[in-house]
Amino acid sequence: MSDYNWCHGPKCHTNHTQDRIRGVQGSKVLRTRKIKQNSWNANHYFSHFCSQGCYTDFLYAHWQEFIRLYPRTEALETPIDVVVKTHTDYFGKPYKQKVIQAIDNG
Repeated sequence: MSDYNWCHGPKCHTNHTQDRIRGVQGSKVLRTRKIKQNSWNANHYFSHFCSQGCYTDFLYAHWQEFIRLYPRTEALETPIDVVVKTHTDYFGKPYKQKVIQAIDNG
């Protein structure tokens, strides 16, 4: 496995910055940024995108494809308990507050 990934941003190679210029005089190109893999960006989108802008451009360009690949056909649900707790305010008067508690099914 390589220690580097190329940025997946669809417009990354068009950004006009000095660190992306490659080639000799007369045949220069702007290249996609190379991203070093390290503990800071492991398991994070910054391991495949050089900036928030490239990440957003990718999502904007490919969100319909993503929805086609991973459709959500049912609503997601989390089991909860609603508990009413009685507290006292600063003046000693009681008040009730609803508290949502997640149920652990594991």
